[in-house]
Amino acid sequence: MRFAVEAQPSTRTRLPRAERMEQTLMAAHALFAERGFTAVTMDDVAAAVGVTKPLLYNYFGNKERLYLACLEQSADLLVSTVVDAVAAADRPADALGDGIRAFFAFVAEDRSSWAVLFDETIPSNGEIAERVSQYREQILAAVAGASLQHFPADRREQVRVETEALATAILGATEALARWWLRNDTIPASYAAELLIATIQPGLRQVSELPDTTSGEPNP
Repeated sequence: MRFAVEAQPSTRTRLPRAERMEQTLMAAHALFAERGFTAVTMDDVAAAVGVTKPLLYNYFGNKERLYLACLEQSADLLVSTVVDAVAAADRPADALGDGIRAFFAFVAEDRSSWAVLFDETIPSNGEIAERVSQYREQILAAVAGASLQHFPADRREQVRVETEALATAILGATEALARWWLRNDTIPASYAAELLIATIQPGLRQVSELPDTTSGEPNP
């Protein structure tokens, strides 16, 4: 489910609780994506959904909890998109590159989810910052783990450290390049992905070709 949804004008239509909460999440997601966490108030969200602020607090507790609910859905979408792409690769050297392509395709298709997940206005500490850090670690672990599955089982421990190190560096570079692309939007997202892949490809190949220390032969 993508979140390219604009905040809706106020309405007092009675809906079941589950539907009203889903409507609230969609409206809040759109507002957080457009304005950032800091600029959005619970009054803004209540007005967009057409409910009272006390009802909004009853649903989610506070703005932080509401943001976390939006964040969770965005993060789950990104994680599944990238991990599926990495898992489908044929070779270890291709896995992280396919993850980069999937990351940029996600950003291009769903800018609002990117804006919520990588919002630069969120507090630098506290529950939201901790959850964002956890999602980044989840992405890293999932991508590195999926990449390792492309190595023979008896070689995975040998290349684990290098694969995890590369995944960490690549995620940081991918985030930075995605921010640049969103600010400038002068080249297609797919081309930005290929620029990054071309830069890091030698390192990806080198890891996949590390010699097997158990046999003394290079990995084919």
